[in-house]
Amino acid sequence: MKGLVIKNTGSFYTVLTDEGATVDCKIKGNFRLKGIRSTNPVAVGDRVSITSPSAGGRDGVFITDIEDRKNYIIRKSSNLSKQSHIIAANVDQAFLVVTVDFPQTSTTFIDRFLASAEAYRVPVVLVFNKRDLLDEGALHYQDMMITLYENIGYECVSVSAKTGFGIEKLQNLMQGKITLLSGNSGVGKSTLINRLLPGVNLRTAEISDAHNTGMHTTTFSEMLPVPADADAEDGKGGWLIDTPGIKGFGTFDMEPEELTSYFREIFHFSKDCRFSNCTHTHEPGCAVLKALDEHYIAASRYQSYLSMLDDKDENKYREPY
Repeated sequence: MKGLVIKNTGSFYTVLTDEGATVDCKIKGNFRLKGIRSTNPVAVGDRVSITSPSAGGRDGVFITDIEDRKNYIIRKSSNLSKQSHIIAANVDQAFLVVTVDFPQTSTTFIDRFLASAEAYRVPVVLVFNKRDLLDEGALHYQDMMITLYENIGYECVSVSAKTGFGIEKLQNLMQGKITLLSGNSGVGKSTLINRLLPGVNLRTAEISDAHNTGMHTTTFSEMLPVPADADAEDGKGGWLIDTPGIKGFGTFDMEPEELTSYFREIFHFSKDCRFSNCTHTHEPGCAVLKALDEHYIAASRYQSYLSMLDDKDENKYREPY
């Protein structure tokens, strides 16, 4: 029997079978020994095979196989630095929810997420939330950030989950697609989902006044059905994958020589470097350093590139910001 993993609580997986039933499943211990260096070898969005519910008996139903993934979003496990954590699999796009205040999302976090998405061929839309809370100076800073990322080639949408500003555009982008929703704790993902999917009623939490940081309200990953728009040709609305908020984003299994290709603008200029193995840090004739000096590459993006290049420090990505 085959199906789609729509929820992962850590102790069991809920599978929506091709016949339309939902079944809670487990994995056997040896499932983790198949060369998958991950804290969660099965992820939300996976297509899987399961044992027959009628034959489960006292032992329950087990996932026996995972179909090949078309892509996934992965990060370094926060507790086991030599293992990965797969956030979601088989997604059509990701909405990375960011805020320029209440709390502030660091550009390093944004760039690490974008680089990982580039590595695994996941298109990303940057969703700038909490527009209603921003004063004139913060709005100007947000506009600058949007200009920066749009010039690189990323779609950006400014929204307010509280007032509904910009929500319709996101709903249109979600139609017929599997969309991953991710971001730091406190950026308003649950409020945004409640606005995008009326009736879901996810629990929300206030920002900590003391530290202007978020608190986790989602504790497990889950796929939520998106209602089909009246104009949808195939009658399918899609899925929205809700994930727990994450404090940091440690990239996993990225070789230094590959990193350039995950930063679009750096890759563009790197073609003109004197040396094919240029690291863009000190070499003579480096076109990237020249572009940086001439402001064609943003300093924040270059610093993110350097921080990922220097990821030999296992705890670097977990530093506060």
